[in-house]
Amino acid sequence: MDTHREWFNKKAETWDNVVLEAERCHRLFDLITVLDIQRDSRVLDVASGTGILIPWLLEIVGTGGKVVAVDFAEKMIDVARGKYGDTGVDLLVADVQQLPFEDNSFDEVICNSAFPHFAGKLDAMREMSRVLKSGGRLTICHPAPREELNNFHRCLGGVVGNDMLPSESEMRQMAVKAGLDSVFIKDGPATYLFTCRKVR
Repeated sequence: MDTHREWFNKKAETWDNVVLEAERCHRLFDLITVLDIQRDSRVLDVASGTGILIPWLLEIVGTGGKVVAVDFAEKMIDVARGKYGDTGVDLLVADVQQLPFEDNSFDEVICNSAFPHFAGKLDAMREMSRVLKSGGRLTICHPAPREELNNFHRCLGGVVGNDMLPSESEMRQMAVKAGLDSVFIKDGPATYLFTCRKVR
């Protein structure tokens, strides 16, 4: 984990040059839009990086809602605070496997472009489930389909070279073990979307 944290901290200052590429942003916007998140929702953005989703989420939930963003790389959060520190979003340094929130705290948990990098994927999913309200939704998404994403990580090599998005069957099995159901997976043609609900 420390090697991953160091890797992402080193990328923080230039991260937006990659993630804010026009086509990638367009794909992410479409993914978030299709979720139809309700106004006044409490939303947790896990592994938020420099906060690419924050403006869209704030607009969706409105003044009656709440957006909280966490990332384990402190420099990513520093960059996000520089951009969104005065918008009302809570920005915290935190590990997805030890989220600093009470049970049943959020209506939505969104994990964008990060799940392959979690060393303990089942533990991470269980923790994201824990902080969801009964019936709340977990979303894991990427602006690329699974195989394209995994090949990209293989080509990058180094610290992230083995960071893979699991197969559909593995994702479904983890969801059940984490107390989640109503699993929906759409892999391709241009994006990846996994959603499920906390068992009531």
